[in-house]
Amino acid sequence: MRKTILVIIVVITPYISFSQTTNEKYQEKLTTLDSTIKSLYQVISGAKGEERDWDFLRYMFHPKAELIASGKRKDGSYGSKHVTVEEYIKTSGKWMLENGFFEKELHRVTEQFGQIAHVFTTYECFNSKTDKEPFMRGINSVQLMYNGKRWVIMSLYFTQETKDNPIPKKYLPN
Repeated sequence: MRKTILVIIVVITPYISFSQTTNEKYQEKLTTLDSTIKSLYQVISGAKGEERDWDFLRYMFHPKAELIASGKRKDGSYGSKHVTVEEYIKTSGKWMLENGFFEKELHRVTEQFGQIAHVFTTYECFNSKTDKEPFMRGINSVQLMYNGKRWVIMSLYFTQETKDNPIPKKYLPN
């Protein structure tokens, strides 16, 4: 019995240490709203062929969080598509790897009450760092909770700018 317990401790200890070190590294990047939003943009951005740190993305979000894309349907009505972080990684990860994807923040409006915050962050997207013109712009509506140690993303709701739905001036840089 003692040998079995000793073997379990010897085998599991390195994984526990690695996990704690990784979480501490990630946690440091999420201690402020500013660093959390910057980390969100950084973790999904990368050159063609560059793997993303999906473990960090998973760590940023609450386990029950959703990413919600919204927009106009072909029939003229508006709708939304709700996905989990895992579904987002599965569906968008391959495309990002094959095409390159850089999402940059243009402007931000933040509202906070105690441990909850809402960040309206205007973005533009590029396939590479050298692109001059974005292929897409829009607004991310990010809801967050401070858990006493770090900010956790509870949901990310976003929509693209269109000809019929341009980004209002108040959500663009001056």
